[in-house]
Amino acid sequence: MKKGDSNEVFMIECEDLILREYRIEDLDELHNITWQPHFYEFLMDWNVSKEQREDWINNYEIPENKRFLNAVGKDGAIEQLRLRLGIISKETGKFIGVCGTGIMDKVHPPKREIYYGISKDHRNKGYTTQAAKGLINYLFENTITEELIAIAQIRNVPSIKVIQKCGFEFQNPIEINNRKYSYYRLSKNSWHNIQSRGCHGNDRELNV
Repeated sequence: MKKGDSNEVFMIECEDLILREYRIEDLDELHNITWQPHFYEFLMDWNVSKEQREDWINNYEIPENKRFLNAVGKDGAIEQLRLRLGIISKETGKFIGVCGTGIMDKVHPPKREIYYGISKDHRNKGYTTQAAKGLINYLFENTITEELIAIAQIRNVPSIKVIQKCGFEFQNPIEINNRKYSYYRLSKNSWHNIQSRGCHGNDRELNV
């Protein structure tokens, strides 16, 4: 893992994947993935126009990634900042999904969430589980984050399986914008206990 030198491309290495900060060159692949029906069905407001996506990636997402990584390098106090990463296949070098962290405003503290999504051509390979675990470990080891949350629509069973494989514990159902979600939490101590026991489970999932 690289902690984020401003002169280097930030990456988190996983078994079959690289999590890499967004680049302008990712625009086409990112846009195409976010318009796959299985993707935008569960990740709301991602299927925007290509012009909107280009504006976001150039003017908001890449600059905020840099601020996030600078905060990590300074003292790990990431506060409200977001980090958006592409999931890159080691085998092909292609951009095949997204993984990130940000603040979920519509829940009670803690509010630091993780999220992920994978291309339809790369489901059922355990990739989103690998990506989520890589990001979780990075956050707990390199920032002052003490607890993470994850939510998934109740009917998105494959995503819930990923959350559970990462060690998150179910809290309660919640409703956001008239959609029902399962709400999970994972503490830094619990993560370290899971890692020390080597309880990684089967990293295969059926969907995102």
